[in-house]
Amino acid sequence: MKKALRVISIAIGVLSFATAMQFVFVPARVAERLGMPVLEGVGASTQLGDIGALFLAVAVFVGLAQRPGQARLLLVPAILVGCAAVMRTLVFVAGHAPFAPQFILPEVVMPLLLVAAARARADETGETP
Repeated sequence: MKKALRVISIAIGVLSFATAMQFVFVPARVAERLGMPVLEGVGASTQLGDIGALFLAVAVFVGLAQRPGQARLLLVPAILVGCAAVMRTLVFVAGHAPFAPQFILPEVVMPLLLVAAARARADETGETP
């Protein structure tokens, strides 16, 4: 199970990195997949840069967490992705956006998997997650 969780955490990092790079190289495609048009001007810079940064940060921290004794770093992307689910839910409750379970469900499952991976790896090394 520990190896499976490590592979899953690495897959999350790789997919997040791929998504971040799509924001650079094929922004219209990734934006469409996420249910939004690409904005223009400074709005595009904010949209593509900020959302791309979220995916890049997830990938970087998952990568850093693969080093021995660094499993606790998996908690950072878990928090980032989990906060996305919280914010999506809050903007729905506030009436600003429709409920988006197709995005919220993965944003709940991924943090759970990352926390489980952090705990499993911490047990191996004796570190505290």
